[in-house]
Amino acid sequence: MPIYTRTGDQGQTSLFGGKRVLKCEELVEVYGSLDELNSWIGHVASDFTVPDVQGFLHSIQSDLFTIGSTLAGWKSDLQVIEHRIPEMEARIDAMELELPKLINFILPGGDDLACHAHITRSICRRVERQTVALKMHGKADIDEKTLHLCIAYLNRLSDLFFMFARFINKQAGVEETIWSGIPRAVKSK
Repeated sequence: MPIYTRTGDQGQTSLFGGKRVLKCEELVEVYGSLDELNSWIGHVASDFTVPDVQGFLHSIQSDLFTIGSTLAGWKSDLQVIEHRIPEMEARIDAMELELPKLINFILPGGDDLACHAHITRSICRRVERQTVALKMHGKADIDEKTLHLCIAYLNRLSDLFFMFARFINKQAGVEETIWSGIPRAVKSK
């Protein structure tokens, strides 16, 4: 069977259950962003040399498929998603103990892997915003509690990647670049 179906050639796609929608609809945007996020997590995971971290990131990739299918209307068991949030928090807390206290904004950058973690974090924030928009516009056909859980998961995931970036830079001996603030306006003559 070929990978192409030609059913999307007119700018539509099928949702779970067969409903046809435009590819630019909010829900489809979230699917696309989840796919992009999942791809970046796979990229970051491939560069980690710690098997435990790689395995954890692969679990997160699976979670994102669960979140996407849930948003699509599939009745999924979200217990694993619910239990993953405290796992992420524990990893965040452990990394934070190893890092200097953050008292300023930092600019994304540093080691290549840290940069990739920052990109992943920012994509995750976009997915979170898009999911909140689904909630606000009533575009997701799932209950409020489930939608809230998906948003909380994405929020914590972006926090995790922020900490990954900081931790990777520390391990690589790369100093964080502190944001120096808004430059003062120059008076015109």
